Amino acid sequence: MNKLVTISREYGSGGRLIGKLVAEKMGVPFYDKEIIDMAVEKSGLSREIIETAELRARSGLSYSLSSALAFSEGFGTESMSMNEKLFVAQFDVIKQIGETREGVIIGRCADYVLRDVPSVTNIFIYAEMEDRINRCINAYGDDPKTVEKTVRDYDKARANYYNYHTSQKWGYHGNYNLAINTSYIKEEKAADLIVAFMNSRIYKD
Repeated sequence: MNKLVTISREYGSGGRLIGKLVAEKMGVPFYDKEIIDMAVEKSGLSREIIETAELRARSGLSYSLSSALAFSEGFGTESMSMNEKLFVAQFDVIKQIGETREGVIIGRCADYVLRDVPSVTNIFIYAEMEDRINRCINAYGDDPKTVEKTVRDYDKARANYYNYHTSQKWGYHGNYNLAINTSYIKEEKAADLIVAFMNSRIYKD
């Protein structure tokens, strides 16, 4: 069985927990914050800057402008904006993981980065807003007064970050092999479903 998985997810859908369960069931490494640690070591960039890169994309226009700013001065690594440098740092780490052909990678445009790897399975996890809000309050400890705004802000940031760096649409079904609505299935069963799908899916060269 191929054991390389990427999981993109809406905020509050339980995607991270499902990814961790999938990694445990398959006996492969799990990569979420670990990618940040590896990118910091590889690039020498600040952990805090890398960790908050995606959230800075909440304003799509300002993110695009700041990303493009350095390119007006020339070309090459020296002319890259900080947004581009942060993306490249994580891109390189994800490519390195992809070469091992095993692991569960959470977010960070991993489905796009590994798009030329025939053995990868790309998953999208989503849920209905009411269920996401309840999970954020009960599992994540988010403030009930502001939780809906938090959910929408995270989704907007992830979409803007993904759309800018990949020229694809975040959440579009054609980018993924399987999409799961966790409003209708528990996390453990969702993880079992992903493993079963990977065992039975057709892999194309």
